Amino acid sequence: MSKYVDGFVLTVPKKNLEGYKIMATKASVVWKDHGALEYRECVGEDMTPEGVLPFPTLTNLKEDEVVVFAYIVYNSREHRDEVNAKVMADPRIKESCDPEKMPFDCSKMAYGGFQTIVES
Repeated sequence: MSKYVDGFVLTVPKKNLEGYKIMATKASVVWKDHGALEYRECVGEDMTPEGVLPFPTLTNLKEDEVVVFAYIVYNSREHRDEVNAKVMADPRIKESCDPEKMPFDCSKMAYGGFQTIVES
């Protein structure tokens, strides 16, 4: 059975990257505790490909920001919905994800759920 993936692309001010990493590390524990199969947060390193739309252009990246690509893997969309309902009710998320204290601009985050079509 193919897995289901929530994917995220966002920008984080360089000065807030350590705070973002701390927040993401805490979030990863909560997601995994509630059944997520994988949780990854990745910071852009090779952002100058030729012949394609680079993430810095896609995200309108500022000089003082970095691109973060993140994803969470589930068994299915139904599994994702069950896990996310538990995560959103978890007090650990409520205390660490106050929109006023986020280390990045949530309005610049892209998010979507994806059905896996190739798995190797």
